[in-house]
Amino acid sequence: MFTTMFWILAVWFVVNVIWMWFVMDNSNLEKTFAWINVAAIVIGFWVYFAATKTAGIDTWFNVLNYVNIVVAVVQFYIGYHGVNSSSHTTHQA
Repeated sequence: MFTTMFWILAVWFVVNVIWMWFVMDNSNLEKTFAWINVAAIVIGFWVYFAATKTAGIDTWFNVLNYVNIVVAVVQFYIGYHGVNSSSHTTHQA
């Protein structure tokens, strides 16, 4: 279970980061992927602490979980604040 979940989460991470990069202007997709990423983080930490660890990928699994947190924070920021937010610009007449 440990190795299988590691590879599922690793593939999800790669797909998620690539997808995030190409849809930065779509806040709804960013929010959706951020919430899916939260589920992946919860599952990842649950498996990391509950399942029998495999020595070769133990550290990488933990690193993947923490990097996923950073990606989720970025996605939430983009999704709820927006990259091209113009609410802080002033318009001059």
